[in-house]
Amino acid sequence: KPLSEVKPNPYQISAFAHTAREGSFAKAAARLGVTQSSVAQHIGNLEKVIGAPLFIRRRDGPELTRTGQELYAVTDGLVTIEQLVKEKIENYSMLDRGHLKIVATAPRPALPIMHRFVARNPGLSLEFVVSNGTDSMRMLRERQVDVGLLAAPRGAEGLYLETVSESRYLAYMRRDHRLASRDRVSLGDMTADSVILPGQGTQTQAVVKRRLREHGIRLDSTVELASFLMVKETVVHGLGVGIALEDSFFPTDLLVGIPIIELPEPCDICLVTHTDKCELRLVRGFIDTALEMKAGASERRRQTG
Repeated sequence: KPLSEVKPNPYQISAFAHTAREGSFAKAAARLGVTQSSVAQHIGNLEKVIGAPLFIRRRDGPELTRTGQELYAVTDGLVTIEQLVKEKIENYSMLDRGHLKIVATAPRPALPIMHRFVARNPGLSLEFVVSNGTDSMRMLRERQVDVGLLAAPRGAEGLYLETVSESRYLAYMRRDHRLASRDRVSLGDMTADSVILPGQGTQTQAVVKRRLREHGIRLDSTVELASFLMVKETVVHGLGVGIALEDSFFPTDLLVGIPIIELPEPCDICLVTHTDKCELRLVRGFIDTALEMKAGASERRRQTG
């Protein structure tokens, strides 16, 4: 047949989508229960049909080309539908196996939810990455991850979104800092300090810089770091005052967190995923766990007044 009449088959689509999702020919082959050479052959044939490479073959694994990225945005949805059909046929068997990829803008509240989820379903395999809000949304949009737990996510139109908690902005400092005994602090109180912020693409940095402009406050020294954990460690070592959401990292007796006058509104922490993934049993189980923990936290707040 002329090449223009050749159409891709489901095996080629499945091989491509799983390789893009796993980032590995070998992992895709294991997931599909076929040989690695079979996966490579299917993808090679699909590339011939399309007339363009879908992956750049690198030593550390395949990397999607622009054509591959565009195709994966469609084919991952097909794989999700295929998985849903399989689960319905299996009558939603017990959640005792599977693989879930999670991204979060900070370790909390993701880790407590993951802990409860894994404790209930010990046969699962989880991948967890912490990234800024911009990159986290890109990974979700490109279907590199299944679920996100993000602070005030931007660009989530068309995705499933559920608020699972709220978090305050706090100024973190060592207990021996000159401001540590206050009930509240102003951004203006920090002009003599190095102010430590999470890096570009984070909701915290965007909000802090906006409020500084609105109130006409100029900080003499700011330090931007790649992660909230680095913000924490930098403050612990006495290099300045850090600004972060209360749920950005786990508490330590070495630091105090004080509310900031110019940042009174809490930030929503949201669970985000693709709508077509919501009824996959792994994703549904994770959503239900998050909502259950949200309800439990609300009940505890009600009881304590």
